[in-house]
Amino acid sequence: MKKITIDPITRLEGHGKIDIFLDDAGNVADAYLQIPELRGFEKFCQGRPVEEMPRITSRICGVCPEAHLLASAKAGDAVYGMELPRTAKMLRELLYMIFFVTDHATHFYALGGPDFIVGPDAPKAQRNILGVIHKVGIEIGSKVINMRGLCHELIKKMAGKAVHPVGALPGGMSKGLTAADRLEILEAGRQAVEFGQFTIQIFNDIVLKNQEYVDLILSDMFSHRTYNMGLVDENNLSNFYEGKIRVTGPDGKEFVKFAAADYLDHIEERVEPWSYLKFPYLKNIGWKGFVDGPESGIYKATPLSRCNAADGLATPLAHAEYEKMYDTLGGKPVHATLATHWARVIEMLYAAERWVELAEDPEIAGPEYRIQPTQIPTEGVGVVEAPRGTLYHHYKTDERGMITEANLIVGTTNNNAAINMSVKKAAMGLIKNGKVDDALLNQVEMGFRAYDPCFGCATHTLPGQMPMILKIYDHHRELVETLRRD
Repeated sequence: MKKITIDPITRLEGHGKIDIFLDDAGNVADAYLQIPELRGFEKFCQGRPVEEMPRITSRICGVCPEAHLLASAKAGDAVYGMELPRTAKMLRELLYMIFFVTDHATHFYALGGPDFIVGPDAPKAQRNILGVIHKVGIEIGSKVINMRGLCHELIKKMAGKAVHPVGALPGGMSKGLTAADRLEILEAGRQAVEFGQFTIQIFNDIVLKNQEYVDLILSDMFSHRTYNMGLVDENNLSNFYEGKIRVTGPDGKEFVKFAAADYLDHIEERVEPWSYLKFPYLKNIGWKGFVDGPESGIYKATPLSRCNAADGLATPLAHAEYEKMYDTLGGKPVHATLATHWARVIEMLYAAERWVELAEDPEIAGPEYRIQPTQIPTEGVGVVEAPRGTLYHHYKTDERGMITEANLIVGTTNNNAAINMSVKKAAMGLIKNGKVDDALLNQVEMGFRAYDPCFGCATHTLPGQMPMILKIYDHHRELVETLRRD
């Protein structure tokens, strides 16, 4: 059996490889996405004070540190049984919306977007941000760079650092906003709304007006009928910062909706020997293997999944685009993996609109940006929607607030089973009779790239000990002994 290896896979955070196995006829027999790295944050966070967790876990990843910062702070709130003042909640959500704009812009223009803007068949050297700028022009490239720079400056203003921010902690934020700060952020938010509309127009002009791209998006080899997960508010509208987790079935109907503290009643994780990334599934359906459909507990938690799981978006411009997406793609739910790119730019517009709504409220510059804990710490769960999926932080502490146990399920971990299915199905649809080239393998990579995966923060293992297989060979390269700890 012949093996094709894509190593390393590109335009993602972290490290991974794809192994594709061909049968004697040269067709795909199987394919695996392997993640060879282990970070182990859950283990070395044990013994640390819970109030330190936001600034520790924000260093898990340089792409989405704000997601870990806020999920951790919310878990700390729950550990101390605190209900935050409105100003503190608004400040956190404002910080998060600014982050969402820059993160989604990064993926669209630098990571996933080149496959469409430059083209999936373009030479490898052109499928990057420089190729995008060459295609769309310096002026547009400058818009992207300036918007990302503006967002990072505002994140620094609100949370202390542009990367790995530290401004959130149990009870709220470490500092508030002045009236002048609020007006500055409000004006920047209006620019972000224009940037979101501008990005959607680029998507319309380059992707939707290209029938080959639309056919690729709607093709069966990039489609999976799974369950969908996303955080929603009391009206079942998508919310990135707070609410309940809603899961809808492949038919679009609600399967379950639960509070963050109850996540272990609904999510189970399994391990496979070929990856350090675990495979969550819906506990009340069960694991049926790497298959989709209503009998399989596999779910997705992506921008498209959030749209599928919600009844709409809570801001007018983004909701109009949300409805246009479903009208164009044949109704709700949409199971086309590559349509996740469309959902992502719609979410970017939503985040920008929500940014403006929050900054327009004078109360966000009020004095109640943090309260002090008064209860004895115990256990708490914090959940936010990271750009790449639902993010769970779960801490247990002793009576002094020292971490005794930590569990993190990050967005990419939620999507791991679906990513593996997408890679295999794309490979099976593209590779025939052993004919392979760089452009074709890039389209296989598009099967995972739509998920905007972040493997650096996604890896943890059960029961907390790194598996190891040591093979000893003699000078003739003959295997002498195998030592295992797995």
